[in-house]
Amino acid sequence: MLLLDLTHTSHTRARTGIQRVARALWRQLGANAMPVTRDPFLGGWRPLEPWELANLASTQGSERRHARWPWSAKWRSRFRRILRRNAPHLLTGNFTGSIEPELFSPVVGRELPRVFARVRGPRVALFHDAISLRLPELTPPAMVARLPGYLHELLQFDGIAAISEDSRDSLLGYWRWLGVPDTPPVIALPLGVDPSPAGVDRAPPSSAAPPVILSVGTLEGRKNHLALFAACEMLWVAGVAFTLRVIGHADAPTGGAALERIRALQASGRPVRYDGPADDPTIAAAYDECAFTVYPSLAEGFGLPVIESLARGRPCICLGRGALGEISRAGGCVPLDNVEPPTLAQAIRRLLESPSELQALSATASARRFNDWATYTAELTDWIATLRRRNSV
Repeated sequence: MLLLDLTHTSHTRARTGIQRVARALWRQLGANAMPVTRDPFLGGWRPLEPWELANLASTQGSERRHARWPWSAKWRSRFRRILRRNAPHLLTGNFTGSIEPELFSPVVGRELPRVFARVRGPRVALFHDAISLRLPELTPPAMVARLPGYLHELLQFDGIAAISEDSRDSLLGYWRWLGVPDTPPVIALPLGVDPSPAGVDRAPPSSAAPPVILSVGTLEGRKNHLALFAACEMLWVAGVAFTLRVIGHADAPTGGAALERIRALQASGRPVRYDGPADDPTIAAAYDECAFTVYPSLAEGFGLPVIESLARGRPCICLGRGALGEISRAGGCVPLDNVEPPTLAQAIRRLLESPSELQALSATASARRFNDWATYTAELTDWIATLRRRNSV
């Protein structure tokens, strides 16, 4: 049995990329893994309780990224701590390996040796990105401060599964810059996607109403929504008719400006719909109802909304470099050299005014095949089985 650390994901209903990957692994591994948490009130590790499993099973998005602990859970763990003063860890079992899918906290990082002592096989972490080092001005300060320590703590693992070639190269480049002589093996293992239900019509919707352009993603600095809104305003001023629909929770440190801009556009009568965080069925329906999507992000570790759009037959306008370039190069996208307002506006207008190009891109997107989460999980666990422990931590 594998040990799966869901310390943060089990205490939030946020649908960030990391949380979605962690939940997908939990669903696919099933009885082959024990989901665990580092409980700060117990002062140790333990299996998840029913209320935490319910958080994992929820498909409803949330504005809260931070972990939430009910008072009853806090006091229950404190009572356990008193009763088990000399044995605070409640993990039992024969663990053949461990998976760390989260960007773990400093406390969890310090406690990893304790949980590793319970694992006889290889210990693997997923690596998402090092964007906060590349774009610190667009990243929450706490993340910028945390990342160097986190990248060093990853050296404790026996293998790292990066979510893209770009992320793998970023991690290895950072370690080379530090002069680390002995690093764990790092592979690039692209993420999976939820398959579209059978019978879904992947053709672009045809309607006399103005088309809907969809943008799914957290409102935060590096996602570059302000450039998207500026591009749309250019087109509305020019008389181009369409509705912009935005889905995603607003990140407090860096997403406030985008949220304010949405409200200003709506107050001025512009056709902008903002759903905030939404549940999985709502997002799936939004893909089916839109003509195409725009993902204006400046940098990504992977780009889940892009492959979700393509998997449902909807072309996506996005940056053509980095991890997004890895996705877009196989077709179905409009890859851009930059995601500044004039460039975005030109690409949006091109698809709105060229039904034949939109139809061709939709056909290409529909023809593409992506791994589902079951395949991703199988590839990950197969790779874990090939690894050896690097040290005796």
